[in-house]
Amino acid sequence: MNCWFTELQTDHMKLSCRVKKVLCEEKTPFQHLAVYDTVQFGRMLALDDVIQTTVKDEFVYHEMIAHVGLNTHPNPRRVLVIGGGDGGSIREILKHSSVEQATLVEIDERVIAAAKEYLPEISCALDDPRVRVIVDDGIKHVKENRNTYDMIIVDSTDPVGPAEGLFGKAFYQDVHDALTEDGLFVAQTESPFFNQDIISRVFRDIRSIFPITRLFLACVPTYPGGLWSFTMGSKKYDPRQVNVLELPDLKTRYYSPAIHRAAFELPPFVAELVEQG
Repeated sequence: MNCWFTELQTDHMKLSCRVKKVLCEEKTPFQHLAVYDTVQFGRMLALDDVIQTTVKDEFVYHEMIAHVGLNTHPNPRRVLVIGGGDGGSIREILKHSSVEQATLVEIDERVIAAAKEYLPEISCALDDPRVRVIVDDGIKHVKENRNTYDMIIVDSTDPVGPAEGLFGKAFYQDVHDALTEDGLFVAQTESPFFNQDIISRVFRDIRSIFPITRLFLACVPTYPGGLWSFTMGSKKYDPRQVNVLELPDLKTRYYSPAIHRAAFELPPFVAELVEQG
């Protein structure tokens, strides 16, 4: 079968994957949704022709966006995920015994439905009794829930369309206010190779609101450039001060105590983006 899915990752670069089968394709009220069975990465979720996750490499992204923050906070009991309708972040959150409730707020219910049907290894925790799934706008949700969450994960798509407002300073202020007095949040913040302006602006905005702001990195092969950034804003706890020798064994495939420490060691070109922020 000579069928290919192609993502225009920048105006001058494309990523193409050979497709064995189109499992699902539809236009939701918010975006074009498709699930492909690819040769290289297995089943793949794409929104508006942009790769969101694949069964081959999803563990890197989901482990890093969840465990770095959860292992920084000493007692995360209530955790919110904004976006992340595939359920991968929720799956990782529930590996922490301190978590009493994990709330998923996803604007597009069709993403949740597609993940449950076609990506069961990623969405497997969405029906756990500790999970509350809300189909709503995440920006609206944080505005309406002050002093509620110990940790917030912004597991968003790229800053276009429904996710554009999730990269603004006003939103980060609302996230701050939705956190408890010692809360923290983590957001995916795009590629250091192709989104330098976004990284610098976001870091500057978060640093103006949170006393502790840190950027860390992970390697996600299907994302533009392969190297991906995450930014943490914390009211009290510094992820670089975590005693990694005391971290629990979470049965992870990418994240580890050593990775927790190393992820904050930024290459000079990335450190410059933070310094510009």
